[in-house]
Amino acid sequence: MATAIRLDRFVEFSRKVVCIGRNYADHAKELGNAVPKRPFFFLKPPSSLVEFDGTAPAEVMIPRGCSHVAYELELGVVIAGRCKDVTAIEAMSHVGGYTLALDMTSREHQEVAKAKGLPWSECKGYDTFCPVGQFIPAARVRSPDALRIQLEVDGQLKQNDLTSLMIFDVPRLIEHLSGIMTLERGDVILTGTPKGVGNLVENQRLSGRLLQDDEILGSLEAVIRTTN
Repeated sequence: MATAIRLDRFVEFSRKVVCIGRNYADHAKELGNAVPKRPFFFLKPPSSLVEFDGTAPAEVMIPRGCSHVAYELELGVVIAGRCKDVTAIEAMSHVGGYTLALDMTSREHQEVAKAKGLPWSECKGYDTFCPVGQFIPAARVRSPDALRIQLEVDGQLKQNDLTSLMIFDVPRLIEHLSGIMTLERGDVILTGTPKGVGNLVENQRLSGRLLQDDEILGSLEAVIRTTN
């Protein structure tokens, strides 16, 4: 029988990235969106994943035709194993670990999609549009609601908020999503971004941190490149 790939290598076998939108009230307001009454989500393909290995920054490639690419730092939840119709009470038993992630967006394509009522697959789904940091085992995190996520762009602090500000917490998200689709080992749930998002240009450097009290649990380094 084939040996399962270790969960810390989730980037190699993840089958989907499920992204929660507008899960921080201040972020919804800064983009002029209504605060949702139930979880709102979209999907990124596995080919959008690119890993920061702890040494060289992950390269985010801006495609031709994209002039307004935005960053959104998020807590990522890595699913431990196949599950369906999970209740919020049992949801945390299906969490294998966490990661930091950047949900990159082509804003001009997103605005067109929103105006026409179209899906967000194009504006969110480009290759490298989901850089992720190192895997953090679930046992290291006391509670996903008691973390701080921070993002610097070229050394300037842009995002800095607590995960306790999420409208829908991790158990509620797993309950909602698993009631719609089967979640599988290595799938990643991006739990939404706090306020402070913005656009990027070539060669800008992004540095993310996930903190538990004063301890840095994980980090993410990325650099913006353009496609020739």
